[in-house]
Amino acid sequence: MNTPTRPPQPDRSSARIRLDKSGPLESAFGWVSKRMYGKVLDPIRAAFHHRPVLFSYMGFELAAMRWKKLPQNLQALAVMTVAQEIGCSWCMDFGYWENHHKGVDAAKLRDVPQWRSSGVYTELERAVMEYAAAATATPPTVTDEMVARLREDLSDAQVVELASLVSLENFRSRTNAGMGLTSQGFKAECEVPNREVS
Repeated sequence: MNTPTRPPQPDRSSARIRLDKSGPLESAFGWVSKRMYGKVLDPIRAAFHHRPVLFSYMGFELAAMRWKKLPQNLQALAVMTVAQEIGCSWCMDFGYWENHHKGVDAAKLRDVPQWRSSGVYTELERAVMEYAAAATATPPTVTDEMVARLREDLSDAQVVELASLVSLENFRSRTNAGMGLTSQGFKAECEVPNREVS
C-alpha cells in the first residue's frame, strides 16, 4: 500500500512552527496565493494551523484593501516604518515587493531603515513616518504636535486611516516576527535587472 507523501517543508529554518500543513483548504488557499503573489505566503502557511485565525486574518486584510483615503506612497511608508521599528524582515521584504509593484518610488522604499537621516522624503512623508514610529513604540509616544502637523496636510479621515494602518501593521509584524517568519525573497525579485534584447 502506497502512503501519500507530504510536500517538503519550505526551507525557513527560523520559523517557530511548521509551514508544511496540507489538505484541501490549504491547497485552495495556496493556489490563490500563488496566483496573486507567485508563491504561498508564509503567514498564510502559519495560519493554516488555526482556521478561525486564518479566516479572520483574511477577512480583515480584504476589508483593509478598500482603505483608499491616504495616497499609496504614504500608506507604504507608514506600514514599512512599522515593520522596520518592530524588526519584521518578512514584512519589509514583502512590503518592498508589494509597494514597488504599486509604483511607489524604489529609493523611498529602500531608505526606510534610515528614514530619519535620508534626504529622499518630503516633509509630509517624514511626518507620517515619525507618527508611525511613535505609535509603534511601547508605550506609544505620539504627541498632539505630531498629529497637528499631520492635520496641516491630511483630513481627519486620512489621519484615522493612518492610525488604523499603523495598528494593522503592528498586528502583522508582531505576529510574523513572533513566529520567526523571515524574508521569502520578494525584494530580490524586484531587483533582477532586465535583460537586454539583442
